Amino acid sequence: MIRRATPDDVTAVTGLIYDLAEYEKARHECTVTEEQIATALFGDTPAAFCHVAEESGKVVGLALWFLNFSTWDGVHGIYLEDLFVQPEFRGAGHGKSLLTALARECVDRGYSRMSWAVLKWNTPSIEFYDSLGAQPQDEWTTYRLSGAPLAALGGR
Repeated sequence: MIRRATPDDVTAVTGLIYDLAEYEKARHECTVTEEQIATALFGDTPAAFCHVAEESGKVVGLALWFLNFSTWDGVHGIYLEDLFVQPEFRGAGHGKSLLTALARECVDRGYSRMSWAVLKWNTPSIEFYDSLGAQPQDEWTTYRLSGAPLAALGGR
């Protein structure tokens, strides 16, 4: 079953984010707290949204996303920040069902696109995305500014 996350899911969602960080070999970089997730998803001005996959009453996967905006199309899109299904529940269609729910959000709301990033070594995910008809954006290079360089540029 795929559904929108509720405040009761914050602990499970936070746990899945840490599981994803472990899978991506970057657990040491993950510092998010349940309070931050609760505020981001359910605060006065939510910054992000989340769908969860549930099996037998247990949250086993998530799609955490936020809105972006296309200046060329003049409408919003969805940026999928995290898609993760616990390994023991993979192969049952949860990942595809989560993406289907987000595609439905796009279609229903008139959003023009859904985009995300995938690690180059994550062959199973790349093959899955290819099977859905998703197109890699190889002509673009993603940049990130964080930590000390971000603070320096921001004058702090």
